[in-house]
Amino acid sequence: MMMKKITLLALTCFLSVVIHAQQLPQITQYMMNSYVVNPATAGMKDYYQVRTSIRNQWAGIADAPSTTVLSIYGKQNANVGLGGIVFNDQVGPTSRSGVSASYAYHFKIKQNLNLALALSGGFTQFKIDKNGWNVANTDDPLTQGDIIVQSVPDATFGLNLYNDKWYFGLSIPQLLTSNLNLLDNDFADKLTSDQTGNLSRHIFVLGAYTHSLNKNWKIEPSILLKSVEPMPAQMDIGIKAIYDDKLWFGTDYRTNGDIAALVGYSIQDRYMIGYSYDVLNSDLSDYSNGSHEFMLAVKFAPPSNKPLR
Repeated sequence: MMMKKITLLALTCFLSVVIHAQQLPQITQYMMNSYVVNPATAGMKDYYQVRTSIRNQWAGIADAPSTTVLSIYGKQNANVGLGGIVFNDQVGPTSRSGVSASYAYHFKIKQNLNLALALSGGFTQFKIDKNGWNVANTDDPLTQGDIIVQSVPDATFGLNLYNDKWYFGLSIPQLLTSNLNLLDNDFADKLTSDQTGNLSRHIFVLGAYTHSLNKNWKIEPSILLKSVEPMPAQMDIGIKAIYDDKLWFGTDYRTNGDIAALVGYSIQDRYMIGYSYDVLNSDLSDYSNGSHEFMLAVKFAPPSNKPLR
């Protein structure tokens, strides 16, 4: 029964984008892979790095969402940051995958204050695989057919204000609001343009501040605000403690009531591993024991006194 509910939820999200529910996947360790949220953070550090996030949401529920994101980004020269993303988001018989590349230009406003403006562009592919569906009403035209695939262009604008200790910025993904139709052609012809839907622009606000307590300990509060009309905004509030620029642990609170624990370790200032566990605060907690997310990172630069964060 729960598997059928998840499949129905996935189908509803993909076929009813006109309702403007949040259409982008959730990532708990946003503060560890800020480029995925805002392309203007590329070039904020003076090295290139590769980061991947693997998220298994609602563990224990069949066909629950799973997300994989691979990003590479860094500083090309004093004023330019480059980056790219490959991603896949799977929910039961539906999937969303794509690729994008970004360009960020950095301006020095004052001695220790910089502004970056960025634009990323690429393509996103949406797919529904109807093979093997077990549905009660086999005559429903929504459930008939084989595999439906559509690719649409996409773009994201970002800006980021930062210095050595903090950053604060805004990004607008799905900037092009591309039209999306994942219905079979013979059925889609019977619908109006309002019913086929489009990808809604989101607004993300991301920021973090690193404060040194002493020579060994630092704390880093962070915030991620996510908004898409007409849904209420959702906020993540996180804080992590960092020991000797190697070990870190913390927590993240989401305004929907979910709470996450985070831990990670940096090896030789070149490699990093991270893990987060989300505790659900909803009816799904009766069926799932939470969500798991893993993060891996590699820095392409000789070891230095600048920690990988």
